[in-house]
Amino acid sequence: MNEWFQSIGVEATAMTGWEAVAVVLAMAYLLLAMKRSLWCWPAAFVSTLIYTVLFWNVALLMESALNVFYMVMAIYGYWQWRYGDPDDLSGESHGAQIHTWTIKRHFQVMIATACVAALAGYLMSKYTHADMPYLDAATTCFAVVGTFMLAYKVLETWLYWVVIDLASIVLYVNKSFMLTSALFVGYVVLAAVSYFVWRRAMHEESHAHA
Repeated sequence: MNEWFQSIGVEATAMTGWEAVAVVLAMAYLLLAMKRSLWCWPAAFVSTLIYTVLFWNVALLMESALNVFYMVMAIYGYWQWRYGDPDDLSGESHGAQIHTWTIKRHFQVMIATACVAALAGYLMSKYTHADMPYLDAATTCFAVVGTFMLAYKVLETWLYWVVIDLASIVLYVNKSFMLTSALFVGYVVLAAVSYFVWRRAMHEESHAHA
């Protein structure tokens, strides 16, 4: 553990300025998303643009492709939160109401996503230079699902992100992105907190519309 923290300190000194910007914006994105602020999406767009290049350079191909998807979803998420409800154009990110999915729907989504991830991992291991292809594919495929859930304010998205972020830490430590891995430790905690914050907000909204 001491060596890990020492590695973080060394990288914090020597890392590129671009990674520093990406990390700050990524943390801002999650904090703003927890508060359901529209500004989370612009922060996400710039952060993921930077990470697209960084991950490509270290052969995490699916992680790089995922960040291209994140850029597109940042635009879509902004639109969905801003204009999803034609009765609310206040810009306070209430374009959609927080809601939940059934256990059956979650099970179907997880099985389908796992199958796609397994196929993608196999293809990458056979035809590309990708490192840790199956884990790379799994985090990518489930992050795609989690991002759609976030755009539509599905409460359980935050539980998905707890698992996704834990798995992502393994990838980043393996590639010596120690500061980014530390960021994702924070992500795990904030995703768990966000679940309870959104659940409380969902109950308040439900009572307000009762």
